[in-house]
Amino acid sequence: MIYVIDHKDSFTHNVVHQLSLFDKVECDDFSKINKSKLNKASTIVFSPGPGSPKNYPLSSKIYKQFKGKKKIIGICLGFQQILFSEGASIIEQNKIYHGFQSEVLVNKSSKLFIAGNKFKVGRYHSLKLKEPFNAENFDITMRCVISGAAMSFENNVDKIYGFQFHPESFLTINGKILIKKILST
Repeated sequence: MIYVIDHKDSFTHNVVHQLSLFDKVECDDFSKINKSKLNKASTIVFSPGPGSPKNYPLSSKIYKQFKGKKKIIGICLGFQQILFSEGASIIEQNKIYHGFQSEVLVNKSSKLFIAGNKFKVGRYHSLKLKEPFNAENFDITMRCVISGAAMSFENNVDKIYGFQFHPESFLTINGKILIKKILST
């Protein structure tokens, strides 16, 4: 079972729909976490959402509690939430990307995706990872072709993955394949 922690974003139900193609999905508001569902889940997903990761201390607490014990995926704010919980700084971008399609490049540190592949993704964010960023077992695996901004990470040791973009968006080409690869690891 996949447990989605909803950060009150309009995209969360699109994420739930996409994930339900692969497994049973339960979804609860970040402020009303069901501990029984959380404990039963094989995968925890931190959804997109408004604001900054610092606004969601309970999500950081859940992340730290289950890191290395369950597969964890972060999407957009969830991507930022995981990195923030690992000590990263999340900062405003010069340009806001809301409903914007851009091309990403998979780099050689990716174990899930083919290095050198480029594809288009849907972006809906005004914040980004401040680099350099170093955390044990975390690799930035995709970058925006134009800006170089971090667009995904993999921690294959602890089974933690994140996308700054939205794999469930119609602007992301083959987003289902991205999710399927992570869920099948």
